[in-house]
Amino acid sequence: MLKIAYHPIYNHPLPQGHRFPMIKYELLPQQLIYEGTCTSDNFFEPCLPNDKYLVAVHDPVYYYDLLNLKIPYKEARKIGFPLSEQLVERERIIADGTMKACEFSLKKGIAMNIAGGTHHAFSSRGEAFCMLNDQAIGARYLQSKKLADQILIIDLDVHQGNGTAEIFKDDPSVFTFSMHGANNYPFKKESSDLDIALKKGTTDLEYLSVLKDALTNLFREVRPEFVFYLCGVDILETDKLGTLSLSLEGCKKRDELVLERCLQYQIPVQCSMGGGYSSDIKKIVEAHANTFRLAQQMYF
Repeated sequence: MLKIAYHPIYNHPLPQGHRFPMIKYELLPQQLIYEGTCTSDNFFEPCLPNDKYLVAVHDPVYYYDLLNLKIPYKEARKIGFPLSEQLVERERIIADGTMKACEFSLKKGIAMNIAGGTHHAFSSRGEAFCMLNDQAIGARYLQSKKLADQILIIDLDVHQGNGTAEIFKDDPSVFTFSMHGANNYPFKKESSDLDIALKKGTTDLEYLSVLKDALTNLFREVRPEFVFYLCGVDILETDKLGTLSLSLEGCKKRDELVLERCLQYQIPVQCSMGGGYSSDIKKIVEAHANTFRLAQQMYF
């Protein structure tokens, strides 16, 4: 059975007018249950994790300042959220959801987190809606438990995974791959192990061709024991914060290519949803729902 991390705190409201569409975290599980892709049994509720797993990735000074809401004002502004105890709690619970999803992935081949993909969180700072890097935490969790050694992070959000790149920059046991819009935030990129920056307006055909070649090489050369997949849907042509021009079908085919490779090589994969900022919330939910539909069809 496909297992999916979801907690009501994912839907924590932000001040009126904030552009980050938190409502998608509420609508997505509703849609999956309504259409019959999932039942309530597919979902599990994460909780607050042991701090030791978070400070294995994040600088303890930064983490405890975050926990106690003592982040300096200039640094807090870069996060983009007005910080609160509940938002920090939300971020910690998201990280727990990804860690627990890793365990399910090892048993079933795949597991999902309705939220997560907080790839702009660096080891000692947060930015762009990200405070704690859930998939980096998941990678260190697996290694600390000796459940996986060589790990591949596939980041296909439209924005480069700059925080993830910084965290693992000197670690050959975690290979970071980011394929993103060249002209998108962050405008000062970090160096992943492999970065592919795509020109503005890139459409389905070119995107999928480049991705297919990259995945073929990565799985042969990296030989991962575990894959983290950040499947942001801000690559859509309708996305307000993206510069790429994929269709819904192209976005779905992207997911299919990644999951096919994981199945082909029998590598467990954990998926976190990442970004999506189209004006029409129905399009965001549909694009994300496609990832879950594919997981059900291909694995179960």
